[in-house]
Amino acid sequence: MQLYNIIEPTAAQVPIIISSPHSGTYFPDHIKSRIKPELASRPDDADWFIDKLYDFAPSMGVTMITANYCRWVIDLNRDPQQKPLYDDGRVITGLCPLTDFNGLPLYSQNPPDEAEIEQRLENYFLPYHQKVDEMLAETKAKFGKALLFDAHSIRKVVPGIQKDAFPDLILGDNDLTSASASVIAAAFDELKTGDYHIEHNHPFKGGFITRSFGKPENNIHALQLEMAKTNYMDDSETKYDEARANKMRALLQNTFRKLIEALQ
Repeated sequence: MQLYNIIEPTAAQVPIIISSPHSGTYFPDHIKSRIKPELASRPDDADWFIDKLYDFAPSMGVTMITANYCRWVIDLNRDPQQKPLYDDGRVITGLCPLTDFNGLPLYSQNPPDEAEIEQRLENYFLPYHQKVDEMLAETKAKFGKALLFDAHSIRKVVPGIQKDAFPDLILGDNDLTSASASVIAAAFDELKTGDYHIEHNHPFKGGFITRSFGKPENNIHALQLEMAKTNYMDDSETKYDEARANKMRALLQNTFRKLIEALQ
């Protein structure tokens, strides 16, 4: 299994890259055999179908990178030094998670030790980040600017993070620091036109990808869009719902049109 997929634009390229670091659901056999079978068979914390939801993007000139391995192998959106992203009491899953978002243990035997975590960092984490860095550098060299759009989803209710249901959409830019004001406004103002409850930087303000790659002072911008899975999946949050997804896709397409304009 390759680590990631690169989906090239099918229209004239624009300076936007979509990253989907959590849509992968695969495990190497030596890891899967140690995770509880009922969890490994359907890793609930994966961003199910996010790569499918955004598959319109190449026709708009947007390049995509999507991860293939499950975030329970290694979380590509965590600090490699394992510094917590938040300090508000929520469950913080680690670089190589030992529990799910609600604190349920993942491993039936032999959780990874420090040596194995370091090996996973080398084998899975760094290649993805190096590729994103390379893609952003190439995009900036071509256009003079680049935007990394990190696409995520989460169950509507996750008690381990907060007791209340999440908003439908949460735009994160690390408290206005990972992208320019014009890029942030282009995304947020268009997302607000949809029939969804949207918040800005709360309860998610962008993970390690957004925070590490977003350098607007160098014309490299980064945004994270977190969304409740009920926006494009059924009420059980296990199956793709075409009607819900198509409604969300229309809003996302309009948002990317505005972002393309903002970057011109």
